[in-house]
Amino acid sequence: MIPQEIIRRKRDGEELDAADISSFIAALAAGQLSEGQIGAFAMAVWFKGMSREEIVALTLAMANSGDRLQWAGIDRPIADKHSTGGVGDNVSLMLAPIAAACGLAVPMISGRGLGHTGGTLDKLESIPGYAITPDAELFGKVVKEAGCAIIGQTGTLAPADGWLYAVRDVTATVDSIPLITASILSKKLAAGLETLVLDVKLGNGAFMADRRQAELLARSLVEVANGAGVKTSALITDMNEPLADCAGNAVEMRNCLDFLAGRKSGTRLETVVFAFAAEMLVKSGISASSEEANGMARRALSSGEAAESFGRMVSMLGGPADLVENSERYLARAPVEKEVPAARSGWLAACDARGIGISVIDLGGGRRHPADRIDHRVGFSGLLPLGTQVNAGDPIAIVHAADEAAAGKAAAALAVHYRIADDRPELAPVIAGRV
Repeated sequence: MIPQEIIRRKRDGEELDAADISSFIAALAAGQLSEGQIGAFAMAVWFKGMSREEIVALTLAMANSGDRLQWAGIDRPIADKHSTGGVGDNVSLMLAPIAAACGLAVPMISGRGLGHTGGTLDKLESIPGYAITPDAELFGKVVKEAGCAIIGQTGTLAPADGWLYAVRDVTATVDSIPLITASILSKKLAAGLETLVLDVKLGNGAFMADRRQAELLARSLVEVANGAGVKTSALITDMNEPLADCAGNAVEMRNCLDFLAGRKSGTRLETVVFAFAAEMLVKSGISASSEEANGMARRALSSGEAAESFGRMVSMLGGPADLVENSERYLARAPVEKEVPAARSGWLAACDARGIGISVIDLGGGRRHPADRIDHRVGFSGLLPLGTQVNAGDPIAIVHAADEAAAGKAAAALAVHYRIADDRPELAPVIAGRV
């Protein structure tokens, strides 16, 4: 196998056979390819695409590049959820313990920030001591005893995806349907799932801003996963504004704990969390209908069982045993907090969600290079939802920054990212479709 020949063929629009794809991915996993070769392959795929057969071959090659997990000792349905990435999207942090409290086992393999989107692992690393790459024995124990474990890829689980994921982040090749499909599903297949639900984001803060592209991605994911033996469905959700009222790492972790304490009712975030909880419970056979499943999920939250499951998971993975009760003791705050005033009176009519994500990176809350270190303290909180009426000077958000200069720059940028109109806007539903 000559890597540059495979890159050339894909660059020229040829269809690669499964053996060539398998050989290329095996070399990637073995560390035999340069970053330049990996980036060139990703760019060739971005421009030329892949057939369904190529995507299946790429997905299986990446899934088989390391260990495949087994769950013989767990008597619960093995289920998971994955999002294609957005801004202020911390659904997984609450959904996993809610699903666990309802009787599912959720071994969730998550990722870091990708492009302008936040990463679940980066948010979890704002918790002191939380181990995102436990060994297989501990991972299995946490899933069995806490009902869920949210971790990152270990060196032995779909390792080829880990390399490709990092390179995609810094080479503008994130928004490729074949690469997204293979990246997501290789980890899920390797995790030994029985069922999977997918959150495919649509809008200016998503990798798929066009509805047709979002539907193509959703169908690609669902068809490839079901073809590989994992019962899968997808919901398409709106990402034309941050999903939560915050964006960052520690700020989104605080949002998670507020949600688990019942303090985020009536929000778009709540709608999405319970929609996916219902989808997981029905798909796994725990509930007979979405209505029944929704009720189960809401009881798991209101009873405190979901919060207990989350706290148990954090403690077993090395975090503080009392994080749920005493989060302010552990989640670091940025030294500077600055309000962002509305430029004029009117209605918050639109926003550039992608721009908000980029502003988090500018604050130090994301990466431009795979080796960059993240400042988990920084970001935005108190983001008002679209459709809110404001007066000139009212705060529309709070910047959390490392210093005054960074805070001022971020506040100015955020003000530009929102459009204020004279009339109340008509907003798109947060659940935009189903595949």
